[in-house]
Amino acid sequence: MIKAVKIRLLPTKEQEVLMFKSCGVARFAYNWGLAKWEEEYKQGLKPSRLSVKKEFNNTLKKDEKYIWLYEVSSQITVQAFKDLDSAYKNFFKGLSKYPKFKTKKRSRQSFYVRYDRMNIKDGTVNIEKIGKVKYKTNYDIPFLSKYNNPRCHYDGKYWYMTFGLERSENQAELNKGLSIGIDLGVKELAVISCLDKPVKNINKSMKIRKLKKKLKRLQRQLSRKYEANKNGIIYVKTKNIIKLEKQIKLIHRKLTNIRNNHIHQATSCIIKLRPYIVVMEDLNISGMMKNKHLAEKIAEQKFYEFIRQIKYKCEFNAIEFIHADRFYASSKICSCCGSKKENLKLKDRIYICDKCGFTIDRDKNASINLGRYKQSS
Repeated sequence: MIKAVKIRLLPTKEQEVLMFKSCGVARFAYNWGLAKWEEEYKQGLKPSRLSVKKEFNNTLKKDEKYIWLYEVSSQITVQAFKDLDSAYKNFFKGLSKYPKFKTKKRSRQSFYVRYDRMNIKDGTVNIEKIGKVKYKTNYDIPFLSKYNNPRCHYDGKYWYMTFGLERSENQAELNKGLSIGIDLGVKELAVISCLDKPVKNINKSMKIRKLKKKLKRLQRQLSRKYEANKNGIIYVKTKNIIKLEKQIKLIHRKLTNIRNNHIHQATSCIIKLRPYIVVMEDLNISGMMKNKHLAEKIAEQKFYEFIRQIKYKCEFNAIEFIHADRFYASSKICSCCGSKKENLKLKDRIYICDKCGFTIDRDKNASINLGRYKQSS
């Protein structure tokens, strides 16, 4: 299987300027291609990646106004059109929403790196048109002729490069008698069937609460500055506003890193138990986000990221991963006698069986039932 590797880049100021230009060219090519694609659709034509790419090369690259396109690698624009083509294919398959234009303010700053010109050696990585950039990492990266889908991105503070490497499955011996059920929740991140303690909700920790309080204060301060510097209907961005926006972006970055790190630690802890099977319920996350009272809490828990990480870690360790049926009543079934309690409400956090009188935490009961899902199905 292909395993992703992430390394931190240490570019010079001149290299960083070229990297920002590469991000800008990638965003410009994607937006231009999207506009052209929509225009051809309205004219009754059938646009494709090749037709849009040909039009881009014939009209823009021959125009002296766009000579700045030659300052970066030509593969950046080629890959931008490939990404646009993939976005449309995923939309028509129902896997994603309709492609949107990328904004400089909100979109991720990233660009494609030409793999056949990429060379990792002596603590540096060679990037086309940028040169040899120093990096640091804890991975032992082998010298290969090809790296899968290498890309550079900027997270608001540091530059990173990600690429894929071929790796064989981990051949560690599994515990054939251990089947784990995982129940995700808002109060606790996850309740595991074989563990007494649940995985805590990191958003309730003092560190996160202090950061969110600081973020709220800075956002109010920024809003007041925007109103104070308003010129008619136009908002004037001063240097102090730019400084505040940078502070807010860094806090968002820190919150994201803390949450992702917590999920990595939780999923790794589950995988180290060496179960032969992991069962999780198939959550309708997009539907859950429509609940205005719980949407923020669900977004902060990052359910999708938890499921994504547990999936690929199971695959790498040859552990079977099962998504239980969405309508499987894991919370309503008694884990002791197997009877079903039809009148169980969401506010009932303690499960009390009507037949045998068994009393247990609702989420723990659901996780135990999920752990037995394969045997019952």
